[in-house]
Amino acid sequence: MPTGKVKWYDTEKGFGFVASDEGEDVFVHASALPAGVPDLKPGSRVEFGIVDGRRGKQALSITVLEEAPSVTKALRKPADDMAPVIEDVIKLLDGLSNSLRRGKYPDDAKAAAMAKVLRKVADDIEP
Repeated sequence: MPTGKVKWYDTEKGFGFVASDEGEDVFVHASALPAGVPDLKPGSRVEFGIVDGRRGKQALSITVLEEAPSVTKALRKPADDMAPVIEDVIKLLDGLSNSLRRGKYPDDAKAAAMAKVLRKVADDIEP
């Protein structure tokens, strides 16, 4: 079976292209993806069957051989550095929880600052 790398894939449109190792661009429709795989990441190594379609080569079935490396994961902070940050967030949320139990929401400025901190920590955790 031919192999290649995913050039691009648009999940919303449901198609993309693979650059085969032979140098041809092969059309990939969402129906050719394996079960449970919603999309293909550019740079992923894949194996596929080929059929001649009306507009050129088309992949019949795709097998993902190797996922493309995640840039986001490579740029993550080390887990040892994140542990104290999470501990600080827990203290921040504990204080908020105590305030809410007494029936008080934080003022707008403090609430906005807390939300900003939580979003930043979520961005650092999410791959």
